[in-house]
Amino acid sequence: MLDKNRAIVHMDLDTFFVSCERLSDSRLIGKPVLIGGTSDRGVVASCSYEARQFGIHSAMPMRMAKQLCPEAIILRGNSGVYSSFSKDVTDVIKESVPLYEKTSIDEFYIDLTGMDKFFGCHKLASELRQRIIKETGLPISFGLSINKTVSKVATGEAKPNNEIRVLKGNEKPFLAPLSVRKIPMVGEVTYKSLCDLGVKQIRTVQEMPMELMYKVLGKNGLSIWKKANGIDNSPVVQYHERKSISTERTFNKDTTDVNKLKSIIIAMAENLAYQLRRGNKLTACVTFKIRYSDFQTYTQQQRIPYSAMDHNIIPVVLGLYKKLYSRRLLVRLIGVRFSHLVEGGHQINLFEDNEMHLNLSEAIDSMRERFGDRAVISAAGMEAKSISRWNPFTGEPPPLLANRRR
Repeated sequence: MLDKNRAIVHMDLDTFFVSCERLSDSRLIGKPVLIGGTSDRGVVASCSYEARQFGIHSAMPMRMAKQLCPEAIILRGNSGVYSSFSKDVTDVIKESVPLYEKTSIDEFYIDLTGMDKFFGCHKLASELRQRIIKETGLPISFGLSINKTVSKVATGEAKPNNEIRVLKGNEKPFLAPLSVRKIPMVGEVTYKSLCDLGVKQIRTVQEMPMELMYKVLGKNGLSIWKKANGIDNSPVVQYHERKSISTERTFNKDTTDVNKLKSIIIAMAENLAYQLRRGNKLTACVTFKIRYSDFQTYTQQQRIPYSAMDHNIIPVVLGLYKKLYSRRLLVRLIGVRFSHLVEGGHQINLFEDNEMHLNLSEAIDSMRERFGDRAVISAAGMEAKSISRWNPFTGEPPPLLANRRR
């Protein structure tokens, strides 16, 4: 039974990557700072509030950002440093609250339901925020309300480095004057569709019949209507750090078909990389495993810069395969594993990936989300036809189940 007096906190580190860099170099304080790919084909991973005043935002092509603010300081960024700071913040939260969910490298939901009997939820959240600031030096904002949606919107309104509490019963009045763009899940396409209807403020959605929103936008319209009215029953899901994901393929008949092996390896790596992106994860270590017909098994691993992108990972996997493969022996099993996983997802990949890779990856992932994991695959991976839909972060069935071929 859902508690109607829930207390849900949404915490978000302000301009996280920039704040981390400023702790290392105080000369960056007060300056317009861009972090991301430093070439003209790169994209902005994060930017300071000073840079945002020029109209710059994350995921913007770096060349455009440079044109908008020529005096901006551009840094490539260090995903390892950011992951370390994220862990420090996570450790403070873990020690302080009974239930929390980490949704990205710099964003958390905390369930304080029932804690008002002992401390006062707002007081506890404020003290936690101050402790994070004191122990890590990082600015952080939070919103507190009865659900995730209102709290997330409140955090956005609280920034930079502040806090907002929305009392129970005030959800609709709080949301009403804000732009519909503030509603979580309203992206550019949906926002344009709403603007075409003359809907720009959340208040207008609140006044619209739910049936009309469904007629115009389908199920997505229903979700938007509920969020606009401050309705969100989704729970805070306890966070558990996953350290690795892997998949193996055991052949019904041992093989030396080089083209077949290479195709299956590429498909395995592609699928796992997609699962990383879908789970908002990055890997820093790639391992390849091979077992021959005589049951001799060999593995080799290689550390890589944090990534979840096919073009960074697949060449590494193939390189390890070439080192271990012996043409004289029949192959019984192959496997791929990604380990040293960290939170952060696509935003950290912006440090290394150019605009073309980013756009291509997002387009392919969108098609996979809509039509299935195997809706779009590389030509080189066409041989592998037994990859099924799988999400290692939610426990859905694994791909390439051993000893099974379709």
